Amino acid sequence: MIASLLVANRGEIARRVFRTCRTLGIATVAVYADPDADARHVQEADTAVRLPGAAPADTYLRADLLVRAALDAGADAVHPGYGFLSESAEFAQAVLDAGLRWIGPPPAAIAAMGSKTAAKRLMAEAGVPVLTVGPDPTEADLPLLVKAASGGGGRGMRVVRTLAELPAALAAARAEAAAAFGDDEVFCEPYLPTGRHLEVQLLADAHGTVWAVGDRDCSLQRRHQKVIEEAPAPGLTPELRERLHAAAVAAARAVGYQGAGTAEFLLAPDGRLAFLEMNTRLQVEHPVTECVTGLDLVALQLAVAEGEHLPAAPPPTRGCAIEARLYAEDPARDWQPATGPLHLLELPGTDVEFTTAQAPSGLRLDAGAGAGDQVTVHYDPMLAKVVAWAPTRTAAARRLADALARARLHGPTTNRDLLVRALRHPDFLAGRVHTALLADHHAELTAPDGKSAPLAALAAALADAADRRGPLRELPSGWRNLPSQPQVKRYRAADGTEHEVRYLLTRDGLRADDHPDVQLLRSAPESVDLAVGPLRRHYRIARHGDRIFVDAPTEHHTLTAVDRHPAPTAPLAPGTLLAPMPGTVVRLEAGPGERVTAGQVLLAIEAMKMEHRVTAPTDGTLTDLPATLGRQVETGTVLAVVTPDH
Repeated sequence: MIASLLVANRGEIARRVFRTCRTLGIATVAVYADPDADARHVQEADTAVRLPGAAPADTYLRADLLVRAALDAGADAVHPGYGFLSESAEFAQAVLDAGLRWIGPPPAAIAAMGSKTAAKRLMAEAGVPVLTVGPDPTEADLPLLVKAASGGGGRGMRVVRTLAELPAALAAARAEAAAAFGDDEVFCEPYLPTGRHLEVQLLADAHGTVWAVGDRDCSLQRRHQKVIEEAPAPGLTPELRERLHAAAVAAARAVGYQGAGTAEFLLAPDGRLAFLEMNTRLQVEHPVTECVTGLDLVALQLAVAEGEHLPAAPPPTRGCAIEARLYAEDPARDWQPATGPLHLLELPGTDVEFTTAQAPSGLRLDAGAGAGDQVTVHYDPMLAKVVAWAPTRTAAARRLADALARARLHGPTTNRDLLVRALRHPDFLAGRVHTALLADHHAELTAPDGKSAPLAALAAALADAADRRGPLRELPSGWRNLPSQPQVKRYRAADGTEHEVRYLLTRDGLRADDHPDVQLLRSAPESVDLAVGPLRRHYRIARHGDRIFVDAPTEHHTLTAVDRHPAPTAPLAPGTLLAPMPGTVVRLEAGPGERVTAGQVLLAIEAMKMEHRVTAPTDGTLTDLPATLGRQVETGTVLAVVTPDH
């Protein structure tokens, strides 16, 4: 029997496992790197063990330190979570060799599925359909997807549309895979731009029972990484669903699988089904399966590890669950990850404790961060997963979109608006989902909300005026008894557009130059009520440094006050490229004095488990390259200078 469990992970998944442990009466042990010293998973554990350092390679990826932490803390079992060493056969074996219980499949099963190339060969032998390309691709094989043989999360992947692009894509994918996974093996497979990403949740015990616990659709992706997932997968015929589940069970039996895992497949537009890979761990998106089955998959992982028998068959699914991954990133700026303090993360109606479909609100929040936490460059930019369950898919999508639209998020830029628009998009609601949907509709999903921003800026200005009342604190700043010049304030929105607010507060009320039909009903430093014609609008305002967060019920704006008389700054030379975020220079693809063309990749920065490629803005010459391999850079650091031809 497991008495004390160490989770060899951090953030949201560590908190998720601890939640089940508390229910079962199992003591919990957390590990933490230095940036996570005050993290929530550390605070919630019964015992915490420090892993000195900041970089994952020195902390969460050190199997020896994790095993030693478990032994020092008196744990008798280790749960790997997902990511980091969760799919390392060597780590699993080290845990077992130390006399600890491993909450996962046997090391041999992990090793068999650890390389995508080896796994595909094994699956083909087991009769599971696979996608293949010969060793020498031809024009007939295009387009191709170059993939890393190890790891996941979209790392080491490149789309190739012409054979001329293939050598450079292979080299770049190898370099990224080596840096991310310590393995530079890559391979090619057919690229299906409008395929669907389907997967089956597997659970197997040590006595020969293998469950296919329903299926999921994870097709809404950015940079080959999942953003929205749902269970069950919509629009599958009974025959196709049966084939999908049978192929997944065959994959598990082929490697003697035990524990929880996921078989992933690609469904082509013509109905072909092909095995992609098997994740030998719990998936990020496991909550949607829990919501439609009522199961606690973590509890079942622990039961299987203790040798218990599974019933003959899993429970049937009911209703639909949809999960959205809330990332600290800017979709409008090539999905650039964002860092900084998280002042507020508030989603009304969510329940962080429920794991089944029986939550009163039908909403679930699995979060790794909260108000007061710091979003750093060291780890994945996911802040939380928001899940909605409802009897029908349409109702679940509506419930989830509304919960996200009403959320108050003060801190780094997030993908919240894109998630809301995607969940309300006609193609998604009709079940016409595929892996290119977000890319195909990127412009409309990330378009700035220019209509409501000016009114939000006016609300911010009026709240600021209320905050600067006179000595008697009866009249707001800017109030005039006689005609006068208007008050003028400028704000910059998150999309870079600036809004100038010109208003007067007189005995007759508000007079705003650009809003003649707006009346001020009430103003305070934290809230403003406006009447816009017959409509009443309530705004909540919060200030953190120079940033102002303006929230209406389902409308949100982040503004920065602009100094009307800014101090002069030194001009930058044309073609100067600045670091868009803090990170590490991981690749240089051009050198000083080299001729470059517009769009050519010059270097790559890694931050928050994502690689951002810096490209030449124009044809010209790379005249300066201050960036060096391995250098840590801050936002705004000069990386390169491309002198234009003209």
